[in-house]
Amino acid sequence: MKKYLEMLKKVTLFEGINDNDLQSLLPCLSARVVHYDKNQTIFLNSEKSINVGIVLSGQVHIIKEDYYGNRHIIANIDEGNLFGETFACADIKVLPVSAFATTESEILFINYSRIITPCTNACAFHSKLIYNMLRIVSMKNIILNQKIEFTSKRTTREKLLAYLCVEAQKCNNNSFSIPFNRQELADYLSVDRSAMSAEICKLRDDGVLKFNKNRFELL
Repeated sequence: MKKYLEMLKKVTLFEGINDNDLQSLLPCLSARVVHYDKNQTIFLNSEKSINVGIVLSGQVHIIKEDYYGNRHIIANIDEGNLFGETFACADIKVLPVSAFATTESEILFINYSRIITPCTNACAFHSKLIYNMLRIVSMKNIILNQKIEFTSKRTTREKLLAYLCVEAQKCNNNSFSIPFNRQELADYLSVDRSAMSAEICKLRDDGVLKFNKNRFELL
């Protein structure tokens, strides 16, 4: 576990916890690292949720599928970020979503009940851990509200521009890369891929943007 310490120090969940305390904390949380190949399933909907995942390397997509198999990307989780904490926190018995590794990935799993229940030693850093988790859940709620803003736009063009403008603001640059290919972006914005690709070309022809694969520039 020591080789992951530098990465874990950057994770919001462990913010304010020094190296020695972090090394003591990980066994307390029943931490374990699991390797996943590209496109491998991490968990499926209808499974029970007890663990929180932290992406040490790679990338994870959280997916919702309807009765007919239509896929919708709920979130993209990159290195240093958590997934599964909302469902574990809400004590949902079975998961309503699935998670897949979109690249070769290493995931650190920790038992959620160990996070919210202080150990018998009543460690001071455990209280910090609970505080950090509350911050993360709150921030995820804000991000979800932002995604609702994208998908609530009436047209594909409006959805695309709303999403791309936010990505540019995050990078503080009008030239940026997004974490999705075309199909994934369509699934994320809940639009038809062909219609979306046509709209991207129209935006280019109208002088609104330039693009190359998943690289965009707002003009």
